[in-house]
Amino acid sequence: MDWVRGEAIGHGSFGKVNLAIPRKQSTQFLPLMVVKSSGVSHSVSLVNEKKILDELNGCSEIIRCFGESYSFEKGENLYNLLLEYASGGSLAEKLKKSENYKLSEFEVCGYTKGILKGLQYVHEIGYVHCDIKLQNILLGEDGKVKIADFGLAKRVGIKKDDDLRCELRGTPLYMSPEMVTGGEQGTPSDIWALGCVVAEMVAGVPAYKFSGVTELLMAIGVKNQLPEIPQELSEEGKDFLNKCFIQDPSKRWTAEMLLKHPFVSDHDTVTLLNEEIKNGVPSISPKCPFDFPDWVSDECVQSSVTCSITFLPSPENQENLNLSCGYWSTSPAERLRGLMSEFGPESEWCSDDDWVTVR
Repeated sequence: MDWVRGEAIGHGSFGKVNLAIPRKQSTQFLPLMVVKSSGVSHSVSLVNEKKILDELNGCSEIIRCFGESYSFEKGENLYNLLLEYASGGSLAEKLKKSENYKLSEFEVCGYTKGILKGLQYVHEIGYVHCDIKLQNILLGEDGKVKIADFGLAKRVGIKKDDDLRCELRGTPLYMSPEMVTGGEQGTPSDIWALGCVVAEMVAGVPAYKFSGVTELLMAIGVKNQLPEIPQELSEEGKDFLNKCFIQDPSKRWTAEMLLKHPFVSDHDTVTLLNEEIKNGVPSISPKCPFDFPDWVSDECVQSSVTCSITFLPSPENQENLNLSCGYWSTSPAERLRGLMSEFGPESEWCSDDDWVTVR
């Protein structure tokens, strides 16, 4: 498809996103598109996203990919990924614009059902998204959800370097216990992140109230602290989140199981617009009569990250983990202390690889 780069609508530390305008007028209907671009030498994430989206093209709850191209612009070779344009923005943007920074339970049920449909398809095809969060859930023109940003996604069960290497990938606020303590990231980790998303939509603040990465990861990995379940949520909603926040990933409910939960199964599929619910369908007011106190987040906690950990046997201790020049004990507490000493809140955790909307 021949296209021209249009208005810039977002950017990241390794690339940019623009509207993509077809170069020639056509009598055929052409979908609105955006183009994600990065330097060819830094395009691994986008190339991975293209490969995965090609396999996930049969689900309406997943952003569509229309192809790829290379271009030479302003002295730089670029890799370009053409994607469906979600004109409704992200759920993070919608939450910021909502009254009291919260969504009604009626809306939350609808969005959750859509996300679950998308995740069920992703998991059935054999992938883990690895970075489910409000910023990566987009809304189409009809208000329905579109799961986006598969740059960190990976095949289920794939490990590197003969299983001696694991990766911390994703956003700390949404990381599951098994991800934090052992680098294990299967389909249950997406469900844990979904639970965090649901809690955040209801309460208007993240499910964990920690602004520092060190405190947050210690709470998740060592203290086994569960995300906070909003008190204003219905009993069905609370039970739904309890199924998402089961510590043992093997016992955590799957997307298929959660789609049958009364919290979403009894919710009719409706069009959720970015304004009030229309066509005579009443919106449900928040049950809490007061606003939550302001919560100032640390950018590091909300940034997607990827770092590698390699198991290296040493004469002193065959059970140590090596990161850069330091060694970790395999106990969760020592692992996290080592992580914080090697990758403090001001280093890798703060890498700003997210696409930042500048609408």
